[in-house]
Amino acid sequence: MTLSAAILAPMGLDVTPNEAAFFREAQPFGFIVFARNIDTPDQVRQLTAQLREAVGRDTMVMVDQEGGRVQRLRAPHWREWLPPLEQAERTGAGAARAFWIRARMMAHELREVGIDVNCAPTCDIAGPDTHPFLRNRCMGDTPGAVIQNARATADGLLAGGVVPVIKHMPGHGRGQVDSHLHLPVADVDHADAAQWDFAPFRALNDLPMGMSAHIVFPRISPLPATQSPEIIRLIRNQIGFRGLLMTDDISMQALAGDIAHRVAGSIAAGCDVALHCNGDAAEMEAVIRAAGALSGPALDRAHAAEAARQPPDPVDIAALEAEFASLLSGGT
Repeated sequence: MTLSAAILAPMGLDVTPNEAAFFREAQPFGFIVFARNIDTPDQVRQLTAQLREAVGRDTMVMVDQEGGRVQRLRAPHWREWLPPLEQAERTGAGAARAFWIRARMMAHELREVGIDVNCAPTCDIAGPDTHPFLRNRCMGDTPGAVIQNARATADGLLAGGVVPVIKHMPGHGRGQVDSHLHLPVADVDHADAAQWDFAPFRALNDLPMGMSAHIVFPRISPLPATQSPEIIRLIRNQIGFRGLLMTDDISMQALAGDIAHRVAGSIAAGCDVALHCNGDAAEMEAVIRAAGALSGPALDRAHAAEAARQPPDPVDIAALEAEFASLLSGGT
């Protein structure tokens, strides 16, 4: 079966007949769901089953479940989570354990409704000028803190049978504008970026999936990282990431040109798959045409990412909840 180098999203709470027919023909590598797709656990469970049925295989279904503002599954049916940076500050010396527990409980909730990939942890480093759209989504304000907390998060997700996606490579923390609306710029020397921005990604380069950043490092390349061959080579060689590299949402306004141009440029630069999130049917058709098929090393990385989904380890959720509450209240 030929897989498209694309990840797509349904528009609503279920897969329409037209969407099902399109997905069956297009064979995207995977799917992602958003708040517009989420109502009750039974509904989400049915939706993820419909997505897999449409393509006729056990495809990956993803979500952004970071906690705080970026959390698609919310109360009353799911737990509410603090923004990562706030949790890191509150738990202090117990931060790593708290992030592992948080991720393990998140994974339990996600697996129960058929979601097996979480686009987390955010490995960007919070700085004094980091735009508010990103800052409290970070896991610390130093490379060491981010590495510790992001690794704990990734390990907790994997223990729960959910594949983590490290983001936003090679680092988005210096961005001072919201990349959903504008293109951020990290005007920093390569050596400084390597020591600071790239460090968390280098430390977690063994993980199976990563997401590129819509940000420019002008002293390295004039193009956004997602569309820059120089940056993608840097991610592969200097950072040493060997996993599947997906773009951030290709419809974000940080990128110029129409959807087909954005997708083609990202794939040509070296991203393995293009992520398209808004569910617009005409745009999805353009994405599929521009993305082409997964092949060669990209296809191998896609299969490796799928194989990283393992049965969850046994867990006592009630015990984890009690320990987590203690850590949040200052216990160790």
